Amino acid sequence: MSRLRFSVVEKAFAAKPIEVKTPSERPDEYFAKHVFNREKMFKYLPTPVFNKLVDAMDNGAALDRATADQVAEGMKRWAMEQGATHYTHWFQPLTEGTAEKHDAFVEHDGKGGMMEEFSGKLLVQQEPDASSFPNGGIRNTFEARGYSAWDPSSPVFVVDDTLCIPTVFIAYTGESLDYKAPLLKALHAVNKAAVAVCRYFDPEVKKVVSYLGWEQEYFLVDEGLYAARPDLLLTGRTLMGHEASKNQQLEDHYFGAIPARVAAFMKDLEIQALELGIPVKTRHNEVAPNQFELAPIYEECNLAVDHNMLIMSLMRKIARSHGFRVLLHEKPFKGVNGSGKHNNWSLGTDTGVLLMAPGKTAEENLRFITFVVNTLMAVYRHNGLLKASIMSATNAHRLGANEAPPAIISSFLGTQLSKVLDHMEESAADELVSLGGKHGMKLDIPQIPELLIDNTDRNRTSPFAFTGNRFEFRAVGSEANCASAMIALNTAMAEQLTDFHQEVERLIGEGEPKVSAIIRVLRRYIKECKPIRFDGNGYSEEWKAEAARRGLDCETSCPVIFDQYLTPESVRMFESTGVMTRKELEARNEVKWETYTKKIQIEARVLGDLAMNHVVPVAIEYQTRLIDNVYKLKQLFAEDESARLSSENVAIIREIAAHTAYIKEHVDALIEARKVANRIETEREKAVAYHDTVAPMLEEIRYHIDKLELIVDNQMWTLPKYRELLFIR
Repeated sequence: MSRLRFSVVEKAFAAKPIEVKTPSERPDEYFAKHVFNREKMFKYLPTPVFNKLVDAMDNGAALDRATADQVAEGMKRWAMEQGATHYTHWFQPLTEGTAEKHDAFVEHDGKGGMMEEFSGKLLVQQEPDASSFPNGGIRNTFEARGYSAWDPSSPVFVVDDTLCIPTVFIAYTGESLDYKAPLLKALHAVNKAAVAVCRYFDPEVKKVVSYLGWEQEYFLVDEGLYAARPDLLLTGRTLMGHEASKNQQLEDHYFGAIPARVAAFMKDLEIQALELGIPVKTRHNEVAPNQFELAPIYEECNLAVDHNMLIMSLMRKIARSHGFRVLLHEKPFKGVNGSGKHNNWSLGTDTGVLLMAPGKTAEENLRFITFVVNTLMAVYRHNGLLKASIMSATNAHRLGANEAPPAIISSFLGTQLSKVLDHMEESAADELVSLGGKHGMKLDIPQIPELLIDNTDRNRTSPFAFTGNRFEFRAVGSEANCASAMIALNTAMAEQLTDFHQEVERLIGEGEPKVSAIIRVLRRYIKECKPIRFDGNGYSEEWKAEAARRGLDCETSCPVIFDQYLTPESVRMFESTGVMTRKELEARNEVKWETYTKKIQIEARVLGDLAMNHVVPVAIEYQTRLIDNVYKLKQLFAEDESARLSSENVAIIREIAAHTAYIKEHVDALIEARKVANRIETEREKAVAYHDTVAPMLEEIRYHIDKLELIVDNQMWTLPKYRELLFIR
């Protein structure tokens, strides 16, 4: 096995960039080349059908079967011109990934032959086996029927030879079994609630859109090195491995020159992403060695989520063609930064107004403050739920590790906006506030032009920071489906805006002027949600104590955090907005607890196998060599001299014995702890047992394995080391 390690290291060092052919057209010409967007719809559909489809996309109007048949025919013609031979309903089950089943455009022609056909029925609805996906007990094997149903608001696209149709996935009994269905309901709810509030400032507003701009962090590892690490292969992270002497302490990787092989991968990824309509814009080295980031221009939330799921799939596929494996796990390597997926969230109107951006007039700024304060109230009321929406067995490794926000939700506003809210809280009810745009700053360097300085600084320790015209939800994990966080956030905002509108209407009904009523409610909100505002260091121990005093949710146990979905406040919020029922919430929590258990269970089994089949045998082999050396020294030298010469080796022999004995004993204990936990019947209590008894043992065993890595002869160590995984590019 050690020969495998050195073989893959040698090959990785010798690897050269793969040549990527640049399209002859400019990016704006091949953008969305493989997407059935409005331009293609207009070309391939009759005008009345096109108009009906656009109405369905923009306003949720129903499509009749005859119209669906015509849409399907136009789609099929376009897709076949793209080289498609198959179609699939592309959906997002509760696995954090996507699912697809490919069917050919083939039907009997009734004459003993076949014809290529694609009907509206096949476009609109299919029947996957719901019991084969995580469902929390909603579906059993003997009642397995589920439905995937077309989402017209997200355009279909072609990947390779397959037409992919974005769909929701629901049970035969109507409950959602995916992320898209509740996301669409949450977006509808926030649209409805926000429009009502917007009309206090502009009666012409008819629609409010939720926007999302995600930032995808990831690691790239040479494929050979990856294959020689069974823990990476099976769990997505290294369960053992001592820190390299050099990691990220010199801060020389962040924004550094992109390695040639990586640049080729990025170029290939960007071209294919643009062809699929994903507006990728930014690429750069991240903080940790071999860590990188990709970010697009922001889009409508539902489409942005689809595009993030698609880009993660593309990354995995394209990385392999470049001799890499992409790691999306939140913490693949101990001792260096993990990976997140910052979600930049905002709301905008159909009249072109960003509701989280300051305005130029007093009335515009009152609108801005109205939406900012209601956002703070939503986050304050449901801070525990928002934490639950981003929590997972994998993200738990990253949160609060001096590289990511802590497992306490708070919001950073910056000095100027904080002063505005404080002033408003203390001012008279008829006062309005004025908030300027960017202000200039001149540097004392002649060749540097005037800089425009934002009204807010950046606080990288804040989980939910205001960044000028949006909020950045920084706690989302790199592997996660963004929809989980966006469902919770948009639903919380919908409930909050609804409550705000009702309170303002009550005051207006009592005879109070509109502006006065708005400010009166806002002033109370500003005071009430003050505990969620924190501009300091979120990593500090003092903040943890202060957050607890403020009444914020400070729970750190992943399975217990999931309880937030089932609090009376959360259930009321989801049901009152029509996003999810209690039954759906209970089922999702069952899935979350079961998934947590299985991930820790797999890690424990992999660690036990590696410890007993790789680490301990190699350590004993090295120890045997040392013992042989000690005996030979005794034969060559006098007793006193041989004792002096072999003393260091004897100490190492004892040290190896201590570490291997600990590993053997605790691997056995780990197996027993799993057996005890596995006998627990309820998924929640089983997950809690795995968190409390099994997960801590992984780190304890790892400590001793990592010590052995430093002791054992490098030529004998079988597993690629951190210096090889992180610095071979």
